[in-house]
Amino acid sequence: MISLSRTALKMITDAAEAAYPRECCGLLAGRIGANGDLMVNRVVVSANVSTSDTRDSFEVDPEVRFGLMRELEEAGTDERIIGHYHSHPNNLAHPSERDLAMAYEPDLVWVISAVEGGTATNTRAYKVNDDATAFREIPLCITGNTSYDSALKKTTTE
Repeated sequence: MISLSRTALKMITDAAEAAYPRECCGLLAGRIGANGDLMVNRVVVSANVSTSDTRDSFEVDPEVRFGLMRELEEAGTDERIIGHYHSHPNNLAHPSERDLAMAYEPDLVWVISAVEGGTATNTRAYKVNDDATAFREIPLCITGNTSYDSALKKTTTE
Protein backbone atom coordinates (compact mmCIF):
# COMPACT_ATOMS: atom_id res chain seq x y z
CA MET A 1 0.00 0.00 0.00
CA ILE A 2 1.05 3.59 -0.62
CA SER A 3 -0.33 6.50 1.39
CA LEU A 4 -0.70 10.04 0.05
CA SER A 5 -2.19 12.98 1.86
CA ARG A 6 -5.00 14.90 0.21
CA THR A 7 -2.50 17.72 -0.29
CA ALA A 8 -0.03 15.41 -2.09
CA LEU A 9 -2.80 14.05 -4.30
CA LYS A 10 -3.89 17.60 -5.12
CA MET A 11 -0.31 18.53 -6.07
CA ILE A 12 -0.23 15.60 -8.48
CA THR A 13 -3.65 16.24 -10.01
CA ASP A 14 -2.97 19.99 -10.27
CA ALA A 15 0.25 19.21 -12.17
CA ALA A 16 -1.62 16.77 -14.42
CA GLU A 17 -4.29 19.35 -15.23
CA ALA A 18 -1.74 22.12 -15.80
CA ALA A 19 0.27 19.96 -18.22
CA TYR A 20 -2.77 18.79 -20.21
CA PRO A 21 -2.76 17.74 -23.06
CA ARG A 22 0.80 16.68 -22.30
CA GLU A 23 1.98 14.27 -19.60
CA CYS A 24 3.23 15.73 -16.34
CA CYS A 25 5.76 13.94 -14.17
CA GLY A 26 7.59 14.09 -10.90
CA LEU A 27 9.06 12.13 -8.03
CA LEU A 28 7.66 10.85 -4.76
CA ALA A 29 9.86 10.73 -1.68
CA GLY A 30 8.94 9.18 1.62
CA ARG A 31 9.42 6.30 3.96
CA ILE A 32 8.88 2.58 3.96
CA GLY A 33 7.10 1.27 7.05
CA ALA A 34 8.10 -1.87 8.94
CA ASN A 35 5.26 -3.71 7.20
CA GLY A 36 6.45 -2.56 3.75
CA ASP A 37 3.77 0.11 3.33
CA LEU A 38 4.94 3.34 1.72
CA MET A 39 4.19 6.86 2.94
CA VAL A 40 4.77 9.81 0.63
CA ASN A 41 5.85 12.98 2.37
CA ARG A 42 7.33 14.87 -0.55
CA VAL A 43 6.07 15.55 -4.07
CA VAL A 44 8.78 16.82 -6.38
CA VAL A 45 7.50 18.32 -9.61
CA SER A 46 9.70 17.93 -12.69
CA ALA A 47 9.59 19.27 -16.19
CA ASN A 48 8.80 16.51 -18.67
CA VAL A 49 12.06 16.28 -20.64
CA SER A 50 11.02 13.41 -22.89
CA THR A 51 12.38 13.71 -26.40
CA SER A 52 9.34 11.78 -27.69
CA ASP A 53 5.81 13.13 -28.02
CA THR A 54 4.99 14.31 -24.50
CA ARG A 55 1.29 13.65 -25.08
CA ASP A 56 2.07 9.98 -24.42
CA SER A 57 5.53 9.87 -22.87
CA PHE A 58 7.40 11.33 -19.93
CA GLU A 59 10.88 11.57 -18.53
CA VAL A 60 11.77 13.13 -15.19
CA ASP A 61 14.52 15.72 -15.50
CA PRO A 62 17.75 13.99 -14.33
CA GLU A 63 18.84 17.22 -12.58
CA VAL A 64 15.68 17.09 -10.46
CA ARG A 65 16.31 13.47 -9.56
CA PHE A 66 19.99 13.91 -8.71
CA GLY A 67 19.21 17.05 -6.72
CA LEU A 68 16.60 15.19 -4.68
CA MET A 69 18.94 12.23 -4.16
CA ARG A 70 21.66 14.60 -2.84
CA GLU A 71 19.18 16.38 -0.58
CA LEU A 72 17.89 13.12 0.88
CA GLU A 73 21.41 11.81 1.46
CA GLU A 74 22.52 15.03 3.15
CA ALA A 75 19.45 14.97 5.42
CA GLY A 76 20.60 11.62 6.79
CA THR A 77 17.07 10.32 7.37
CA ASP A 78 15.38 7.15 6.17
CA GLU A 79 13.47 9.16 3.57
CA ARG A 80 14.17 8.10 -0.01
CA ILE A 81 12.70 8.16 -3.51
CA ILE A 82 9.86 5.64 -3.39
CA GLY A 83 8.22 6.32 -6.73
CA HIS A 84 7.19 8.75 -9.38
CA TYR A 85 3.99 10.02 -10.86
CA HIS A 86 2.80 10.99 -14.30
CA SER A 87 -0.44 11.68 -16.10
CA HIS A 88 -2.27 10.02 -18.95
CA PRO A 89 -4.06 12.70 -20.97
CA ASN A 90 -7.31 11.39 -22.47
CA ASN A 91 -6.48 7.89 -21.33
CA LEU A 92 -6.94 5.57 -18.37
CA ALA A 93 -5.01 5.67 -15.08
CA HIS A 94 -3.44 2.38 -16.08
CA PRO A 95 0.17 1.74 -17.17
CA SER A 96 0.77 1.68 -20.90
CA GLU A 97 3.07 -0.59 -22.86
CA ARG A 98 5.49 2.35 -23.05
CA ASP A 99 5.38 2.61 -19.24
CA LEU A 100 6.27 -1.06 -18.92
CA ALA A 101 9.15 -0.66 -21.36
CA MET A 102 10.45 2.24 -19.22
CA ALA A 103 10.16 0.41 -15.87
CA TYR A 104 13.89 0.27 -15.17
CA GLU A 105 13.54 0.41 -11.38
CA PRO A 106 11.09 -2.29 -10.30
CA ASP A 107 11.08 -1.18 -6.66
CA LEU A 108 9.52 2.21 -7.48
CA VAL A 109 5.79 2.85 -7.31
CA TRP A 110 4.08 4.33 -10.36
CA VAL A 111 1.25 6.75 -9.56
CA ILE A 112 -0.79 7.59 -12.65
CA SER A 113 -3.51 10.24 -12.99
CA ALA A 114 -6.01 10.07 -15.84
CA VAL A 115 -6.94 13.46 -17.29
CA GLU A 116 -10.01 13.89 -19.50
CA GLY A 117 -10.52 17.23 -21.22
CA GLY A 118 -8.18 18.96 -18.78
CA THR A 119 -9.71 17.53 -15.58
CA ALA A 120 -8.03 14.83 -13.50
CA THR A 121 -10.56 12.03 -13.10
CA ASN A 122 -8.80 9.07 -11.50
CA THR A 123 -5.47 8.34 -9.81
CA ARG A 124 -4.09 4.85 -9.16
CA ALA A 125 -0.83 3.27 -8.00
CA TYR A 126 1.12 0.34 -9.47
CA LYS A 127 4.27 -1.70 -9.01
CA VAL A 128 6.06 -3.81 -11.58
CA ASN A 129 5.70 -7.57 -11.09
CA ASP A 130 8.82 -9.46 -10.03
CA ASP A 131 9.25 -10.87 -13.53
CA ALA A 132 8.97 -7.34 -15.04
CA THR A 133 6.35 -8.47 -17.57
CA ALA A 134 3.40 -6.51 -16.18
CA PHE A 135 2.23 -4.05 -13.56
CA ARG A 136 -0.01 -4.87 -10.63
CA GLU A 137 -2.20 -2.31 -8.94
CA ILE A 138 -1.48 -1.60 -5.30
CA PRO A 139 -3.84 0.06 -2.82
CA LEU A 140 -3.67 3.85 -2.78
CA CYS A 141 -4.71 5.27 0.57
CA ILE A 142 -5.61 8.98 0.71
CA THR A 143 -5.16 10.39 4.19
CA GLY A 144 -6.87 13.45 5.65
CA ASN A 145 -5.41 16.62 7.05
CA THR A 146 -2.84 15.54 9.63
CA SER A 147 0.54 16.73 10.84
CA TYR A 148 1.88 14.57 8.00
CA ASP A 149 -0.12 16.73 5.60
CA SER A 150 1.19 20.00 7.00
CA ALA A 151 4.77 18.74 6.84
CA LEU A 152 4.49 17.83 3.15
CA LYS A 153 7.18 19.47 1.10
CA LYS A 154 6.85 20.56 -2.49
CA THR A 155 9.83 21.13 -4.71
CA THR A 156 9.24 22.65 -8.13
CA THR A 157 11.73 22.85 -10.94
CA GLU A 158 10.67 24.81 -14.00
